[in-house]
Amino acid sequence: MSSRIGQVFATIAASLVTVPVFSENVSGVDKILCAPAEVIVCHDDGYCETVLPWKVNVPQFIVVDIKKKRLSTTEASGANRSTPIKGLIRESGMIYLQGVDRERAFSFVINEGTGLMTVAVARAGLTVTVFGACTSVI
Repeated sequence: MSSRIGQVFATIAASLVTVPVFSENVSGVDKILCAPAEVIVCHDDGYCETVLPWKVNVPQFIVVDIKKKRLSTTEASGANRSTPIKGLIRESGMIYLQGVDRERAFSFVINEGTGLMTVAVARAGLTVTVFGACTSVI
């Protein structure tokens, strides 16, 4: 990796660490808005990198509709993406969501008390890990 690319990744990583993550209690909320703060992509050759969400097609905002068991992009994004949640468990202050979309398996873990989110997405030869924050949708 060139020195310039290394500097760019170091700058991005430092800015992600210093950016405050705002989240809130989402206990009992049935519609949640989540935003990614950090995205890490790992390839099957062992190479991993921290990237900006939009560089790997991670939506800026994700609407989690617990009642409809659906994940979707916001209307304002214009992306018009939506996928069903196949597995949903809400227990011990945590929300666990799982599904499959376009040959990718995904798992979300949302802490209801803090609104903090961890997501893992896997497809053949590639994983994407997302850390972010969620808030209730009014």
